[in-house]
Amino acid sequence: MPSQEPRPTLHLPRTTSHTLAPRAGSGGHEGTLRYLKTGTGAPLVLLHTVRTQAEHFRHLIPLIADRYTVYALDLPGMGYSEIVPGASYDEPAMRAGVERLLTELDLHDVTLVGESMGAVLALTTAAESPARVRRVVAVNTYDFPGGIARSSLLARVVVSGVLAPGVGPVIAGVEPKPALRKILQGGLGNKRALREDYVDELLQVGSRPGYSTVARAVYQALPSLIAARTHYPEIKAPVHLVYGEKDWSRPSDREANRKLLPAADFTQVPRAGHFIALERPDVLADLLNAAA
Repeated sequence: MPSQEPRPTLHLPRTTSHTLAPRAGSGGHEGTLRYLKTGTGAPLVLLHTVRTQAEHFRHLIPLIADRYTVYALDLPGMGYSEIVPGASYDEPAMRAGVERLLTELDLHDVTLVGESMGAVLALTTAAESPARVRRVVAVNTYDFPGGIARSSLLARVVVSGVLAPGVGPVIAGVEPKPALRKILQGGLGNKRALREDYVDELLQVGSRPGYSTVARAVYQALPSLIAARTHYPEIKAPVHLVYGEKDWSRPSDREANRKLLPAADFTQVPRAGHFIALERPDVLADLLNAAA
């Protein structure tokens, strides 16, 4: 990572930070990927949500590190992974980043755990790399029209502005702390689960040169995440769908995915919202540790 860029302000005990260099022959289309690693046991890969990073799982990781070797990835362009000018942030491009982690580290028998956008990527990676994936836990899959704009009026206004032609890039580069906090709280049943140090960390990442372009591109990528649902029936590994009772998805969205994945286990977490890893990491840990 370039030395002039900011470094994480949140530090997870007994967790180390690593990078994956672009592959030879990628022609400048790939950037360096950053990931966190800790624990012992079978490999488990954590894939974060829209507008977050590997530290999104900082409360979950210590609860599962005795049972798994945990890899928490910063998706391409996000967190402290490299921002590549002109890169795509559609679902296939982001999935390619996940597949790079699996192949470059030669991981097998992997449990993929994703939340929101990360849940979609966990499912599609399982469909595309069946020989490497043991199991998928998909938390609040972000594969429905509207996405984060369903969380609140403020989110609708901000996302609409970011997506607007002309002024969109300018709006994407302006992220007041009260607005970010309010939008993220719209994804929580328990608003107190959003810690100020985490908001500060996200704001620091948001100040990275070029990050506003990434943020806008990720919001623009929602149609590709919806289209990725066509891959779900191809999945051979066992799947567990987890939804917060107060997630932005509607019952009809959840039922549609259950029909695409009829053999999947299903859990609904009472009173929880979209960011279950923040407010109910214990639920996810119990589910994962029981299957270790």
